[in-house]
Amino acid sequence: MTVERIQPKVTRRAEKTPAPWCRLHSVNWRLAGSAMVVCVALLLGWHVVYGKNGLIVWQQKKIEDQQLQQEINQLREENNKLAQRVERLRVADPDEITHEAREKLHYARPDEIIVTLPQAQKQ
Repeated sequence: MTVERIQPKVTRRAEKTPAPWCRLHSVNWRLAGSAMVVCVALLLGWHVVYGKNGLIVWQQKKIEDQQLQQEINQLREENNKLAQRVERLRVADPDEITHEAREKLHYARPDEIIVTLPQAQKQ
């Protein structure tokens, strides 16, 4: 007896090709989605650069911080100088007290004459 091989019949379904309007519809959605992503990326980039706390504002704040730090350092130096001057006056340095009396109060020694010149007018 001979054995025959039975091969199953393969029936292929005819692949359906989408209708032309359906293909166009999916392309439109892809384009719209891509356009939305690009718009969101551009908006986000604009916000990072020009937003309320963006790079431009950050750079301005950084410059302002540097200027304020310089001003603080200058004021500290001036404060230290004034503190040293107060300390010299407090310990009663005779030369410093004499200098202050002659400059501020226009005191003179008995053999001196004080001549005051008019101040130059600022234009």
